[in-house]
Amino acid sequence: MKTAYFDCFSGASGNMIIGAFLDAGVPLEELEKELAKLGLQNEYSLISKRVKKLGIDALYFDVDVHTDHSHNHPNEHTDNLSHTHTNSHTNSHTHSHHRNYSDIYTLIMNSPLAQKVKDLSLQILKRLGEAEAKVHQCKLEDVHFHEVGAVDTIVDIVGASFCLHYLGIEKVYSSPLHTGSGMVNCAHGRMPIPAPATAELLKGASFYSTSVQGELLTPTGAAIITSLTQEFGPQPTLEVEIVAYGAGSWDLEIPNVLRLFIGHTSTVSFDTDTSTVIETTIDDMNPELYGYIMDRLFEVGALEVFLTPIYMKKNRPGTLLTVISTLSDQQPLLDVILKESSTLGVRLRQEKRYKLKRESHTLQTPHGSVRIKLGSHENQINNIAPEYEDCRQIAKKSGLPLKQVYQEALSLALQEFKYE
Repeated sequence: MKTAYFDCFSGASGNMIIGAFLDAGVPLEELEKELAKLGLQNEYSLISKRVKKLGIDALYFDVDVHTDHSHNHPNEHTDNLSHTHTNSHTNSHTHSHHRNYSDIYTLIMNSPLAQKVKDLSLQILKRLGEAEAKVHQCKLEDVHFHEVGAVDTIVDIVGASFCLHYLGIEKVYSSPLHTGSGMVNCAHGRMPIPAPATAELLKGASFYSTSVQGELLTPTGAAIITSLTQEFGPQPTLEVEIVAYGAGSWDLEIPNVLRLFIGHTSTVSFDTDTSTVIETTIDDMNPELYGYIMDRLFEVGALEVFLTPIYMKKNRPGTLLTVISTLSDQQPLLDVILKESSTLGVRLRQEKRYKLKRESHTLQTPHGSVRIKLGSHENQINNIAPEYEDCRQIAKKSGLPLKQVYQEALSLALQEFKYE
């Protein structure tokens, strides 16, 4: 399956997204040809050139909107929105007229764009429009979309949709989105970053901010990325074929680029989820305490806890305590580790799990009921195992050896549920 992964360590804007797609191999002439189907080609010119950002070669894309007024382009990050996101880095577009949501919907719907491009463009447009409607507490059809009406924003939405389908990308992942930090000047006053519309678009997505000042993630960028992305998080296992960079205009302490990986993932699908791995290394604690700590961690919801013997600095024997969690809040686990152990800190990371489909069935054995755990994939059983606790209880109650109870239960299970 052809897959794309957006690495948004320096945010994302519509122009940066298209720049990355062009760098990945979309010909500018093909993009121009598709955009011409909107009938707006007399209102803008496309800019495409190679630039360097802290030594990284990237493709810079921009939309030069033809107006009778002054036109500054210090940074495309602001998406050329007329009533929001104007700051010292802002583009200033003054259009002689604006298009509302219905105007743009009709423009795209009645155009001869490819149906897939049309459908995705309208999906992104609606997300952006609904975010503005929520911020202004209006119905979608009642909002005057200065932002959406900007020609360059229309180009960004339709252009990104075309590029995705031109490259044949079937699935999209993204890193957590870097929003930037500080304040941004809007028509209604100074607003915190992420700006209100961007914040609405980030619902359900993973994002973060750092000390980097500025609006790194624009509303159009957020609308496109959140519409395309199936999952936010670490890069999936990917046979990478293309690494591309779309450039922004700012000069920051980090490269102002959007990185795009394109490759293939396996067509075999497993159940997946994301777990949190909590680790700490300890070399100065009474070993008798580990059993109690492990019990307490399971009590507050740990999925798995294990100990690994290691050698630490000065060649001292130590222990790596690892906790795997699927909890949404890791605080109960952290409290146990930091209160009950001698460690001074822990490390956390997110990891993706691939899982067999799990089922549980109860079988009647000569000695009592035993639950049987099945692990399957694509309707084929891969693992069959009796539930240890059920076997242990029967052995304890009957006086039979545990291994006998377990083996008899497994033998019955293998007759009932066959490997395929």
